[in-house]
Amino acid sequence: MDKQQRNSAMASNDPEPPDFSGDPQPGDLIEIFRPAYQHWALYLGDGYIINLTPVDESQAAAMSSVKSVFSRKAVVRMQLLKEVVGSDSYRVNNKYDHNHTPLPICEIIHRAQVLIDQEVSYDLLGSNCEHFVTLLRYGEGVSEQATRAIGAISLVTAAASAFSVLGLINTRSRNRPF
Repeated sequence: MDKQQRNSAMASNDPEPPDFSGDPQPGDLIEIFRPAYQHWALYLGDGYIINLTPVDESQAAAMSSVKSVFSRKAVVRMQLLKEVVGSDSYRVNNKYDHNHTPLPICEIIHRAQVLIDQEVSYDLLGSNCEHFVTLLRYGEGVSEQATRAIGAISLVTAAASAFSVLGLINTRSRNRPF
């Protein structure tokens, strides 16, 4: 494992170390480590994956764009894994297999192929690239990345509310004529 792979592994917050040595098999989930987030794809075979890319970007620019995180629409594209990964690292990560039963491989691939070049809704928290590929693999969209983001947003909102209330109390106590 090289330095970039070790750094990416540490950034993923997964308890299990990543497996960089395995060759992806059709139907496998592929986790791609971008500088600020993880992108997800589904391996189709022969070096190709299916993934979501922003509607308004060229295929080449969409592969590593942070803009993809903020888009409201996406296009389902079939691309070469090595081109999508670029200089980033990736791993096969079927992490939900322990509590979700994968659909038969032929069904996963068929479901994916039907969607190629289709425009779909995209929402970072409710319908992102991880939701998309897990829906293909398991028949149910799942995203720990979105769950963590929702938790962080909730924590920040709660903290801001608490500070706001404390500020209001502090202001009222200073304004009392005692």
